[in-house]
Amino acid sequence: MRKRLARATAAAVTATALLMTLSATGSAQAVGARAATESAVLPAAGTESAGAPAVGTGTDWLHTEGNRIVDEQGERVWLTGANWFGFNATERVFHGLWSANLDTVTRQMAERGINIVRVPISTQLLLEWKNGRAAPSSAVNTWANPELEGLTTLGVFDAFLGVAEKYGIKVMLDVHSAEADNSGHIHPVWWKGAITTEQFYSAWEWVTARYRANDTLVAMDVKNEPHGKQSDSPRAKWDGSTDQDNFKYTCETAGKRILAVNPHVLVMCEGVEIYPKDGTDWSSTSAADYHGMWWGGNLRGAKDHPVDLGAQQDQLVYSPHDYGPLVYQQPWFEGEWDRTTLERDVWDPNWLYLHKDGTAPLFVGEWGGHLDGGPNEKWMTALRDLMVENGIHHTFWCLNPNSGDTGGLLGYDWATWDEAKYAVLKPALWQSGGKFVGLDHEVRLGGEGSTTGISLNDLHGG
Repeated sequence: MRKRLARATAAAVTATALLMTLSATGSAQAVGARAATESAVLPAAGTESAGAPAVGTGTDWLHTEGNRIVDEQGERVWLTGANWFGFNATERVFHGLWSANLDTVTRQMAERGINIVRVPISTQLLLEWKNGRAAPSSAVNTWANPELEGLTTLGVFDAFLGVAEKYGIKVMLDVHSAEADNSGHIHPVWWKGAITTEQFYSAWEWVTARYRANDTLVAMDVKNEPHGKQSDSPRAKWDGSTDQDNFKYTCETAGKRILAVNPHVLVMCEGVEIYPKDGTDWSSTSAADYHGMWWGGNLRGAKDHPVDLGAQQDQLVYSPHDYGPLVYQQPWFEGEWDRTTLERDVWDPNWLYLHKDGTAPLFVGEWGGHLDGGPNEKWMTALRDLMVENGIHHTFWCLNPNSGDTGGLLGYDWATWDEAKYAVLKPALWQSGGKFVGLDHEVRLGGEGSTTGISLNDLHGG
């Protein structure tokens, strides 16, 4: 583990200066990869034992105040990053490592202003790690990645955390699917086949315990895109029950069990797909009785049935997903539409109200798509500008070029950046004084000697 010096209290900044910093985004000696500790013996979840890492060791933990995410000194931060998938898939490691170098790609992300990476993973892989069944992946090219020679998938993840730390990037884990499957996200719920809901919870407890002293891993996205329509079985719903398919209850249960292990991580709770209209309930099988939305994007139920994390409520962040017409021609993209109609008819009633009411912060965990010079780009620009103006946190989908319905920030050589797409994203990356702002207090975004990024201590003069 990195030895940190005690952090000096950040200098106070005025609210006005802070808001200017957050909106200035374009409306506005090296630490090597951590040795893989794959055989480390960890205490049972939620317990301490002699020699075990202390809970929450580190200085970069985050929590919430109203609709803001803040650091331990109460200074506002802005999480602006990207997704990099592969650990969720059959390869069980980041896609692209078959040709790209892990350190190089991570450094480039940091130098270009990505201060957090959302890492999709599967419950199946977490359970394999938990049960000592981690194995090397054939998808790692050890000529391109000699430092990963002989490492299992768990060792590769540990190496990534070390590299991310070196370059000042923070990490979020996202259980993207139950099974290690390239199409696993299509399954609507968090249990499947031999993987039970209890195993889903215990997998979260295990991974939280393993990294509870590592403040590079700062957030846990409980489950990617719970969904399902009124007549689907199974499907995810949102209400006040303790039913197995109630994602609100699942998010509370997983969140409390995660926070019992490490009370300092952020818990991201996504929405569902449909929600009953007034006067109806979940027993209806008529589509006309429901409000529809993107998978994971419907948080209407949080108004009457908010997620309750008890004493750690200030670790809760709601996390919708939103996409454009090239992913699916939703009803709100028919006829004349613009940012005003999207905000009024789609974003406000489904999730933006949580920010406007000061209920909790919002983190748009997925948004992005192909540049078409038309409707999709119009949507992308509208959502980007909304997030910039409101300081809404987000991770762009995605780094990978092999996302069929969106494309990625990298080309298929996993080396060339799509500069036009990056230009759309760049204004929504946290910047101040012409530099990108990281979420580490000591390490500049981009690492030691970075010319493009600064640390939180740099920002606040601490």
